[in-house]
Formats: sequence, C-alpha cells, structure tokens
Amino acid sequence: MNILHIDSSPRQQSHSRQLSAAIVEKLLEVAPGADIIRRDLGTDPLPQTVALYAAALASPATLAAPPTGSLDLSEQLIREVEAADAVVIGTPMHNLTIPSVLKAWIDQVLRVGRTMNSTPAGKVGMLRDRPVLIGVASGGFFTGERANQPDFLTPYLSLSLSSIGLKTQQFFPLQGTAFLDWEHAAAARQALLAALDLAVVPGLGDTHTSSVLPANAGRR
Repeated sequence: MNILHIDSSPRQQSHSRQLSAAIVEKLLEVAPGADIIRRDLGTDPLPQTVALYAAALASPATLAAPPTGSLDLSEQLIREVEAADAVVIGTPMHNLTIPSVLKAWIDQVLRVGRTMNSTPAGKVGMLRDRPVLIGVASGGFFTGERANQPDFLTPYLSLSLSSIGLKTQQFFPLQGTAFLDWEHAAAARQALLAALDLAVVPGLGDTHTSSVLPANAGRR
C-alpha cells in the first residue's frame, strides 16, 4: 500500500499537521508496511505557476508540443498521486479557503489532457479513483450549529479533486482550534477519527488486524 501524505501548514506543530499525522497513523495500524510519499508544502512550497507552464497550457497546440521542461514538475506531482492507494491531506483554513501552497499543488495536478478532459458537460477526471482523507483545522467554526463563517474550502477542494477522478473523499473538520488547548485538541482529533471509514481504502475494507497485510521494508 502507498500513502501520499500532504501537509500545507507553515507551522510544524499545527492542528492540521497533527490531524493528518493521526489519519496516517490510523492507516498504518492496519497496514504497517505501507510506503509513505511525503509532500510537505508548508516547509517546502512549490513555485507558483510560472510562464513556461502557463505557456504549455495555453492551447491544444502548445499542450501537444510543450516547451522543454515546462511540465516536469506537474508530471512528478501527478505520478505521486497515481502511485498512491490513498491520499491524506492536512490543511488549515486560511481566510475561508485553502492556503496558497495547496492551491499551487492543485494548479500543477489539475492538467487538461493529463488528469482531466474538458467536455461540453464539464470536466471529466482521467485518474483512477482512490480515497482522499482530508484533515481541516480552523480557528473558527464553518459547519454545524456553531458555524459563523462561510466555507469555501470544502466545496472547492472537493470539486477540484473530483474533476480529476478522485471522488472518494472524507473530510475531518477540526474546528474552533483558537479556543482549544492541546489536551482537548487531542480528544477532538480522536472523536473525528472514529468516523474514518477504512472500507473505502483498497485492501483495508475487511482488515481488522495488522497481520493481514505483509510488511514492506520500503516505508519512508
């Protein structure tokens, strides 16, 4: 099993990092030999869209014959998704939506003719579906009875992932972090993880003990 683990908070001890790490650990409990592909956008951000990449995507003709090297980073990131059996994303809510570093990743992964096709009916994903488990940390409340702000993060991220074929998604919203100490935050994380549906993860749906899956020495 391969897990692509993505974080996007600039803070090493952030709530979203703690939450995504807890999700990964939950997967490792039943697949202890899983390989982990790590993409830490918070500490190693991707470049924003550059001229060569924009030029390559400008028209069908430039996509057919893109400038040398213009799609190399995009291809690397897409292959990381393709190699994963599950994707885990940790993200804070920044100003009602995702951080710019996560948007930079999306801009490289959503690529017409490679991960999606544009049709008269809308975008059609070209990637095989795989579960995406998304931990969201927010200082305020954006869902539920205490919601006091709009949520542009969830619909945007959900539609972006769906447009390339990743339609099996589960969001874990850790809200009100501005008012949580670490002890209560840990309890809140555990309560969220109780809803994690392992049945959507390939090979784990019927797994109850870690001995079912063989160990793989390649985990990193």
